[in-house]
This record gives sequence, structure tokens and C-alpha cells, in this order.
Amino acid sequence: MLKLAAVLLLFTALVYAVPKPDEVPKHNPLEHDSKHIDHFANGHHNAQYDHEQFLGEDEAKTFDQLPPEESKRRLGLIVDRIDEDKDGFVTLSELKRWIEYTQRRYIDEDVDRQWRQHNPDGNDTITWESYRKDVYGFMDSLTKDEQEHEENGISYKSMLTRDRRRWSVADQNLDDALTKEEFTNFLHPVDSPVMGDVVLTETIEDIDKNKDGKISVDEYIGDMYTPVEEGEEEPEWIISERETFAKFRDTDGDGFLDREEVRAWIVPKDFDHAETEARHLIYEADNDSDEKLTKDEILDKYDVFIGSKATDFGEALGRHDEF
Repeated sequence: MLKLAAVLLLFTALVYAVPKPDEVPKHNPLEHDSKHIDHFANGHHNAQYDHEQFLGEDEAKTFDQLPPEESKRRLGLIVDRIDEDKDGFVTLSELKRWIEYTQRRYIDEDVDRQWRQHNPDGNDTITWESYRKDVYGFMDSLTKDEQEHEENGISYKSMLTRDRRRWSVADQNLDDALTKEEFTNFLHPVDSPVMGDVVLTETIEDIDKNKDGKISVDEYIGDMYTPVEEGEEEPEWIISERETFAKFRDTDGDGFLDREEVRAWIVPKDFDHAETEARHLIYEADNDSDEKLTKDEILDKYDVFIGSKATDFGEALGRHDEF
């Protein structure tokens, strides 16, 4: 899937390609379901994924600056909160509930912030026209060519078109205005059951480079891996991914992933994201294989849980003087 860094780089290129706007989109219009896909990147375990799932996303950078001793001290306070029954162990169910809590909190706080930003008068809804002017109003002063200028197939116009479509799907009562609940679905479609089809459409659009409505094996691989030099030999993990595509993704064997095959890939039935991540973290830190974690086991593997790139709970605790 497109990674946030790639999206930011792309958006930077767009900003420099046309006159700099006063306002740019305040959410990622290219977001799609990567909860169970981005855990491994370029054939390697993505530790940052674990840090964000354990702590939450995109709010605090506190741990970036902390030495290991302070990171461990703060992690210890987090462990005490996860251990709900205070028996000295973090169980699978406790860790799962914690991950669900941190992810929900991130969404709620992000929506609260953007709701206030786009709705300063405190209305019950935000209209599309109000949102469009706030986020994309700068486009009114651009020429048609500037609006349609593409970098890697993305333009301001295409971002606006995508947001308009997503808005229409989130607008359940069809009044072209979003309540806070509908606005939540708009900003975070991956986490909303009513937005499943639009997430699927966006995913296919991102990967389907030749725009034929389906994903070839080369497009599938190209979304994960780009060779540094032309003609270089593919790594073993890419060879394995090609086999995965043929054996498990392309269920009808026609060489492409159609819409339903992509759906089965990105939103597998009965997939519990929080439980899967909790099991993974326990596997990484469970030294005595008793399927639960002591504080010492977690602190011994603190880099698995927070490392140097933790992004949320440190600041949350700091705000409440709990450190």
C-alpha cells in the first residue's frame, strides 16, 4: 500500500509544481486499509507498525527524544495501566483491549480536532461546500492545467474528486452535509463498516497503474517493491510474494485481482486486527512461552513496543502529569 511517507513526498512535489496554496487537505485522501498489510515492508518486519499500534498514531513525538532509561520508565507506567486486574501479567485480552483503546482514541482526538477546525461555529453538520472551500479553496485561483498537473498520477483535481466521492458515501442521509459521526467515517473510512466499498475502490485506484480496473501481478509487486537499478535480481521475499499472488490472491487464476479478490486480500473475513497485533507482541516478548507478559518481559523488549519512534501515549500521559 502507499505509505504515508510516500504520500507526503508526493504532495510536496505537487506543492512545488504549482503555486503554493494557503490551505492543503488536512487528511490523507489516499488512505486505505493497511492495518494488516504494512506490518511487513520491503520484506522486513516493520517495527514502527508495532509502535504505532501499541501507542497510537500521529500525536506525540516525545519518545523520539528520550534515552532508553526514560523510555523504559514511561513504558512501565503504561504496562501498569494495561494490567487491569493488577495480577502482574499482561494477558492477550488485556493487550488487545489496550490496542483497541489507543486506536479509538487516536481517531476520536483527530476527529475532534478537525471538527473544530472545519466547524468553528459549532454547527450540527459541516456542508460539503464549506469543507471544499476550507480545504480546496486555493484551487479556485489555479488554472485548469495547474489543477490537473499530475505527479505519479495524482493531482489536486483527483484529490478533490476522491474526497467528493468519499464525502457522498459518508453522507448517509443524503443532505450533502456531515454530522460528526458521518465526518468520522469520512476522515477514517478504513475503520468504518459503511465505507468498505469506497476503501476498496481507493485501494484499487492506488495500485492499478494502467487503470484497467484490475490489479496485475506486476502492479501488485510494484506497490511493495521498486528495484534500485534496472534489471537487478528480485529478492527472495518478492519471489515469495509472486507465489502468494498466484496461489492465494488470484483465486480464479486469470492473472489479475478483480474487485472481490482485492476485497478478500485487504479485508479478510473474521480478521481481528487488534487481536492479531496483540498476539504478535506477545510472541515477540514472551521469554518463558506462557502466553502472557510480565512487566520485566515487556521492558526487556521495550524497543518492540515503543523503540525510539513512539508517537502517542507518552504525550497523553504527560498531559495528565502521570509521569
